[in-house]
Amino acid sequence: MILSLTIIALVSGASLGFMNEMTKGPKEESRKQKQIEAIKSVLPEITNNPFAEKIPVAVEGQKDSLFFFPGKNGNELSGIAVSCFTYSGYNGLIKLMVGFNINGEIINISVLDQKETPGLGTKMTTEPFVKQFMGKNPGQFKLKPTKDGGDVDALTGATITTRAYCEAVQQAYDGFMTEKEQIK
Repeated sequence: MILSLTIIALVSGASLGFMNEMTKGPKEESRKQKQIEAIKSVLPEITNNPFAEKIPVAVEGQKDSLFFFPGKNGNELSGIAVSCFTYSGYNGLIKLMVGFNINGEIINISVLDQKETPGLGTKMTTEPFVKQFMGKNPGQFKLKPTKDGGDVDALTGATITTRAYCEAVQQAYDGFMTEKEQIK
């Protein structure tokens, strides 16, 4: 019986390892394409390939980094897409792509990854929620729910998700303000 269970465990483990290796490339390519589409959706008209010019910036106290994608029209910088994250979501990690124009105003926001409650937290991807951020400069727009003294109308029944979303956008803005002079 022990021999049978050992053989089954070895075959199962080898099969899982093999399948993981076989799907690693396609999964990575899928993530890359999702980021490229998000960059296109959050930046104005651009002529370069921002993904090829990706700039990682470490976040103090975090294991992950922000990624900056400079969008150019000709040789002139027209905006920067920032891939940001927070672990404060109701169900953990939320990853966003936030596009800023050169003045620091939010062009658009795209959700890259989230596991929030369907029908509640997942509404962070809807136009009415995202629209309240567009054209706003987080230097003057308080990125907190109104119940916390901010300017953001929270998602009904998903205040934790709203706080996390705002935290990630604030992180992107802070990084943008710190790094924008170095990004050309």
